Amino acid sequence: MRTSIEEASSSASPRVLIVTGASRGIGAAVAKEAARRGYRVCVNYVSGEALANGVVADIRAGGGDAFAHRADTSDEAAVRGMFDETTRRYGTVTDLVNNAGVNGGTSRFADLELAVLQRTLAVNVVGYFLCCQEAVRRMSTARGGHGGRIVNVSSVAAVNGSAGERVHYATSKGAVSSMTIGLAKEVAREGIRVNAVSPGLTFTEMNEPGRIDGLAHVVPIGRGAQPEEIASGILWMLSDEAGYVLSANLVISGGR
Repeated sequence: MRTSIEEASSSASPRVLIVTGASRGIGAAVAKEAARRGYRVCVNYVSGEALANGVVADIRAGGGDAFAHRADTSDEAAVRGMFDETTRRYGTVTDLVNNAGVNGGTSRFADLELAVLQRTLAVNVVGYFLCCQEAVRRMSTARGGHGGRIVNVSSVAAVNGSAGERVHYATSKGAVSSMTIGLAKEVAREGIRVNAVSPGLTFTEMNEPGRIDGLAHVVPIGRGAQPEEIASGILWMLSDEAGYVLSANLVISGGR
């Protein structure tokens, strides 16, 4: 007997994906690989318009379909507008990858400025919450939707705490992991699969030059990850091969 999630998955074609924070790093890698697999992709960005347009150009050059859309994901109206524009272009959104984030810089706990903490939580927690809310409103079979899939990008920092560097960032990612579990259980019977992926040290612009290589000795595999390696796990979570995976957190950290 097929579950409601599997039934919803099979009825949603072609798939329409929003990737937040997709102008660079993991988000860009997800957008490009998803397009290669046939998804129609909204490449979200809040700054770096040229980079976002470059991702779209690469996708189109490969025969895929994508467009760039500027939206601050911590702004409820902007999030709604992003979903509206994606739906106008491609039809109902079937998949969401919540990836937009800031690291909040490096600071010891006692020295962190309130404004930095607030911005980190606004983007990394509130932004994820708002995007998930909008996705559920449109995907839920209880609300007339056809189901869908959501992957939230968390971090191994949620577990190791990032002491002496980024406790504020780790805190925000801990919230993402908790939200993923609760939301997944809440909407599982409404045709929506929600999971998380937790990258370890990854070569992205979020890390200052030399940081990843400098920390390679603490990673059992001996190196940092490339964004494409994280993207592969995210795309698997979205795929029908992961149809029975729910409220999981896939750790891609080289053993760290």
